[in-house]
Amino acid sequence: APNPFNPRTTIRFELPEADAVDLAIFDVKGASVRVLANARAFPGGTHEIVWDGRDDSGRALPAGTYFAILRTPKHHAIHKLSIVK
Repeated sequence: APNPFNPRTTIRFELPEADAVDLAIFDVKGASVRVLANARAFPGGTHEIVWDGRDDSGRALPAGTYFAILRTPKHHAIHKLSIVK
């Protein structure tokens, strides 16, 4: 939230128990543009990670559609995000 966003959005997720989380942002071609969590340990509960609309090199990404993909060993979720300028 918010979605669409400019310049940042907060990705919220809930874990039923402690787990390792991968969270990455992909463009519509399927290329990873930003890794927000890489096997990062989270306790059970509700969590928030802010994405500033930038890629892994710190460059602002153009307006468009992106996908946040969250994976744990037991679950995965995909959420569509839109950057507006």
